[in-house]
Amino acid sequence: MQQITDNFSDPADHLALDEALLLAADDGEIGECIRFWEFSAPAVVAGRSTRIADEINLPFCKTHAIPVLRRCSGGATVVGGPGCLMYSVVLSLDGDDSLRKIDIAHKFVMSRILAALQSQVIETEWKGICDLTWKNRKCSGNSLKISRNHLLYHGTILHGMDLDTMACALQFAPRQPDYRAGRNHRDFVTNLPIDAIQFSEDVKTEFRVTGTADCECLKPRIGLLRQQRYDDPKWHFRH
Repeated sequence: MQQITDNFSDPADHLALDEALLLAADDGEIGECIRFWEFSAPAVVAGRSTRIADEINLPFCKTHAIPVLRRCSGGATVVGGPGCLMYSVVLSLDGDDSLRKIDIAHKFVMSRILAALQSQVIETEWKGICDLTWKNRKCSGNSLKISRNHLLYHGTILHGMDLDTMACALQFAPRQPDYRAGRNHRDFVTNLPIDAIQFSEDVKTEFRVTGTADCECLKPRIGLLRQQRYDDPKWHFRH
């Protein structure tokens, strides 16, 4: 597995790159890979089937010039920004077809992400379908997309995020895990006291990353995906 590097600052480029990695892997242009990044400013990212008005406080986002985007994978809305580390991993399904089963895919990836976090904060736990928590408060949300021959799995790690902005940008969640117990966003989420760089290194160890590559060869595909989806308000606001 290789680590993919980039110099993107536009959130739409990051979303397009995630999908481009999955498509390029299916087409045999790249192999298994992983990458890490943070948005340079707050941005809201809805899941593929999210109803925008149900999960996002659009007036707040408009007032504070926070972009609202939609990713290619499922799951609930997340708010990224400085202090919210993002990771994405693309895995081949050829060697292990069981990863097509969502519960097995969650277990395969989440066990490795959890191990990397527990090397710094042993009390980190896995709760719900794919949440990671500390002291019963959420510090990581994750989602996935399965293609012909590959799995895209990506998520967030809160380590220094502006949690007030996050809480204000979201509506009260229509879908909640039982352990949330009706708590509002500000009382439900927390930053995990970790060194994000060390965490990235530990994750690379868990996934046996052996080298790095830039995303230069993917830029034509990224540009096309931006035209088709990520520059199109009809994509972001289709639900």
